[in-house]
Amino acid sequence: MPHSDPKTLVSTDWLARHLADPDLRLIDASWYLPDNGRDPRAEYEAAHIPGARFFDIDEIADLRSDLPHMVPPVDKFMSRMRAMGIGDGHQVVVYDGAGLMSAARVWWLFRLMGKMDIAVLDGGLPKWVAEGRATEDMPPIVRDRHMTVSRQSDLVKDVTQVAAASKLGDWQIVDARSAGRFRGEEPEPREGLRKGHIPNSRNLPYGDLLNEDGTMKSPEELKAAFEAAGIDLAKPVISTCGSGVTACILDLALTRLGHPRHAVYDGSWAEWGMYNDLKIATGD
Repeated sequence: MPHSDPKTLVSTDWLARHLADPDLRLIDASWYLPDNGRDPRAEYEAAHIPGARFFDIDEIADLRSDLPHMVPPVDKFMSRMRAMGIGDGHQVVVYDGAGLMSAARVWWLFRLMGKMDIAVLDGGLPKWVAEGRATEDMPPIVRDRHMTVSRQSDLVKDVTQVAAASKLGDWQIVDARSAGRFRGEEPEPREGLRKGHIPNSRNLPYGDLLNEDGTMKSPEELKAAFEAAGIDLAKPVISTCGSGVTACILDLALTRLGHPRHAVYDGSWAEWGMYNDLKIATGD
């Protein structure tokens, strides 16, 4: 992979060298769709990278919303991070059990809260384990740490802003779901959602940005993938997906490319596909 960057993506070698650093904090952000039949917390308790804390994407969220794992209120985010011993001055590394999937969501969430010293572990837990590196089943020693937050509202979009972008075309909307779901040919994993995509959006399945081992492709390959999907990298981008998780992989890739203006549609298709008064498109 390209050189490690502690604000975007770091290698397993980088993490191994820095694992004992006093100001490093490690997060296991594993999360799976219900039909995967996997319990991320149970898997974390059975084996995780030494010192990792577990980040529950569904609980560290705005539970007042009917939508899944929406951005939590600032005070809730701060209190949960303090309870996990994560605060100001820490370098955070986040990983997941799929390789590179839900970790990007937590990376983006930290950045939304103004915490930029965070990186995703390239290849995640599967790569770490495949290389024969250590895991443990003991909880970490946690000491409270003060955290200050400065919410970066330009990094997130709501349904009204996305609807305007769909109509005006001033922002490109890029959908990270599979081609079949984008075209409306495959069922949605959540019940009650229509099939299709946001009108005038483009499709770039998040898997197209990853190598077979779950690591992220090189910047040159990322650029080629965006351009092949018809995305103009000189224009602003809104990333969307099923529920705001894999959209963050697109956001991470855009950050790796130095793209200056991009945001995530937090509600994504879980919101758009639920309301009949929002137009949808099918096919390519």
